[in-house]
Amino acid sequence: MQKDIDIVIYGATGFTGQLCVKYFQSLDLEIKWAIAGRNPEKLQDLASNLATNVEILIADSNDEEGLRNICSRSKVVLSTAGPFHRYGSKLVAVCVENGTHYVDITGENFWVKGLIAKHHEEASRKGIRIIPSCGFDSIPSDIGTFFAVRSSNKPVKRVDSFHSWKGEASGGTIETMFAMGDLDLGKEIRDPFLLNPDGSYTNEQKKLSSDVFKISKQKDLNAWSGPFVMAGANTRVVRRSEALLTERQKSYGNNFIYQEHAFHKSWSKALFSTLGLGLLGLILVSPLRKIVRSFLRKPGEGPSLEVQENGWFDCKYLVENEDGQKSLYRMFGKGDPGYKVTSKFVAECALSLLEDPETLPGGREYGGVLTSASGLGNILVDRLKNADIHFEAL
Repeated sequence: MQKDIDIVIYGATGFTGQLCVKYFQSLDLEIKWAIAGRNPEKLQDLASNLATNVEILIADSNDEEGLRNICSRSKVVLSTAGPFHRYGSKLVAVCVENGTHYVDITGENFWVKGLIAKHHEEASRKGIRIIPSCGFDSIPSDIGTFFAVRSSNKPVKRVDSFHSWKGEASGGTIETMFAMGDLDLGKEIRDPFLLNPDGSYTNEQKKLSSDVFKISKQKDLNAWSGPFVMAGANTRVVRRSEALLTERQKSYGNNFIYQEHAFHKSWSKALFSTLGLGLLGLILVSPLRKIVRSFLRKPGEGPSLEVQENGWFDCKYLVENEDGQKSLYRMFGKGDPGYKVTSKFVAECALSLLEDPETLPGGREYGGVLTSASGLGNILVDRLKNADIHFEAL
């Protein structure tokens, strides 16, 4: 069947899905896009409020026939329907089966590892790009590091990223966090190279890549650092990027090390944040999580428009080259990072996949379960720059 739809937004009636729809509507796009999900009434209500006519496609996450109808007609599927370990597996499988590129906003690395095991080989053979983690998990970490390393224009020994932000969590994000607390993920989830191909790292790299939980003075930034709530997801993505880039494109550097931190202006703020993060971790692994969950936002609920507009993110990247030289780079933008910015990120990732295939990293035939850096690279950097996401050398 001829693919007559450029991009389908799956999960369009969810909180982030609606923001993606609004973002697409705000652009002067010369493409055909559609909305999809499981609830026809909600989809019709959403469509009736749009200034342009969009096609509605119906499929529950377990409806393989409905999903095939979507993917057989679509060049790219953009999914915001999480938790992805519950609702995303069949959609990805059908995308690979039907030769459809895919992006999403998951931060569920254990699920992504399963995608790699099930689909990387076939997607690679078919030249299909399956790119999870295209929201605030993990675009600033992954594409920001890519920008910093390439801008340094030398082989890189190490990158440390430092993250600060202002925003709130939606019901969907909260549901994902608490759902993961119900799973027995085992020790494997703590593997710093969870998503890497076998044989793509050394024992020394693994030793230097353990998750960071301490508070430290950062003299190069005149600031303090502490553990970052999203580092467990983001660091694995960046390390997979480096491995994939080494295989098919250009390595970051020999025995490359990546670590991630929260950025704080003072020791007291670093301490307060670290204690709060520790309390959250205790709640998520204790029986209290079910009681606490009942008081928090439900799926479909999210921050107010004022919160979305007043949010921001700011990420700094300290690059150490193999010759010992250090340099500092920055990626930043306005808007609640988890929602307004995430919807922009994933939308621009989807739009990047409509570019001339020969200009995408690795060329027309490149595919697999990839990352934003390995699968989109400079195409995405340029698109984000044009979308008011800023990159600079400091």
